Amino acid sequence: MHTPLLIIGGGLSGLAAAIRFARFNPDVLILEKHSRVGGLNSWYYRHNSLFETGLHAITNFAPPEDKNAPLNRLFRQLKLRRKDFSFHEQLTSEICFTNQEALRFSNDFDLLLHEITSKFPGSANQFIKLVETIKEHDPFQTTPFRSARTYLDNTLNDPLLVDMLLCPLMYYGSSVENDMDFNQFVIMFRAIFLEGMFRPHGSIKDFLDRLLNHYQNFGGKIRLQAQVARIIHQGNKVQGVELQDGEIIECDALVSTIGLEETLACLDTPPLRQTQGKRLGFVESIFRLPSECRKDLPTDKTIIFYNNSEQLQYQRPQTLVDLTSGVICFPANFQGLAPQPYFEVRTTHLADYSSWKSLAGDKIAYLTAKSNTASQSKTTVEKIIGNFTQHVVYEDTFTPLTIERFTAKKEGAIYGCPDKIKDGNIGYDNLFLAGTDQGFLGIVGAMLSGVSMVNQHILSRL
Repeated sequence: MHTPLLIIGGGLSGLAAAIRFARFNPDVLILEKHSRVGGLNSWYYRHNSLFETGLHAITNFAPPEDKNAPLNRLFRQLKLRRKDFSFHEQLTSEICFTNQEALRFSNDFDLLLHEITSKFPGSANQFIKLVETIKEHDPFQTTPFRSARTYLDNTLNDPLLVDMLLCPLMYYGSSVENDMDFNQFVIMFRAIFLEGMFRPHGSIKDFLDRLLNHYQNFGGKIRLQAQVARIIHQGNKVQGVELQDGEIIECDALVSTIGLEETLACLDTPPLRQTQGKRLGFVESIFRLPSECRKDLPTDKTIIFYNNSEQLQYQRPQTLVDLTSGVICFPANFQGLAPQPYFEVRTTHLADYSSWKSLAGDKIAYLTAKSNTASQSKTTVEKIIGNFTQHVVYEDTFTPLTIERFTAKKEGAIYGCPDKIKDGNIGYDNLFLAGTDQGFLGIVGAMLSGVSMVNQHILSRL
């Protein structure tokens, strides 16, 4: 079998890359290891009820009239009509540090500006100048790592404000401990604070189904449960792939969305460089409650980013989980969502892959650790949002091992390795990297990553 373009990975980056190419040539094939598409943003069923994985909110919200916004550019590139989609904006989100006033923000940037001006008056002018710098900066240039934390420390001169601004941006998009690359900081600041957060109408399954149907309507093909065993190449030119069952598929070009080291492992090729820093893992829990319990919990907040320690520690813990900081998400608290028979609280905390891996051979110990972690998470977040444990009717917890198993992300690190390949070029003539390890994060970012790689490296070959 031969195809002009082969894409490894049926996550959002791979789907977007495939749709973009299929607009001009339907002869494209996606190979997905799992039994369904979505990658890090997927779904599963329990007790005849759908549960989402990964999705808290989509960043980069923009109104339809903002033609240059990433969201609207993405729709044009994929030939999707914005008016065919319904979106629900966040209500108000919050950055909550112990013994400190919280910073509220929404899709109206003026709210955050007012919060900082009133609560950090000594840094207000510097913050306004920072925003202007962010608006003018080109974050997509290929430059060496530049510490966002150092820049902010020198610019704002207030360690607490720096931590509070970095907290949501790091939790939603940093693969670097206690810091971010400045370009990545600019991308995430725009995505979360200047543009804002939303979710599509319906479930992530509905959203993925629409993308997949759109792709297949162009004539594109996908194969599920098709794991790539190796990438076949001669010198610096890829010739195709061999699947786990021994089937060979030849191609003219290949886009891999599975990560840098994961791709190199398929090539049996030494890394171009040794990646620096530890991979960051997370534990996420879903707690489902009857809808009538919603009134006892925050109904005006969509997401809470919290920190209970003296200084934010965004780093790989030395134990199973670090509960001193994290994310609390209320998926029902978006504008215009119809009432549901249930209400969910989702919590996210930093986790240590090696500690969880040490339990992998002992099922009872592993399940006990998951249960204990969920209980500790509930106890921690109840101090922030109020009691709900007694009302939980279903709960589930995902560890770095869960993520590694279902997405093949090394060590279950959802943001990949700390080093990013911004141009997607890993040293091969016709093989390019897209997605997380290219440095585009979030759903819109991941999809634009796939589109950009096809535009820059593939379509020009047609």
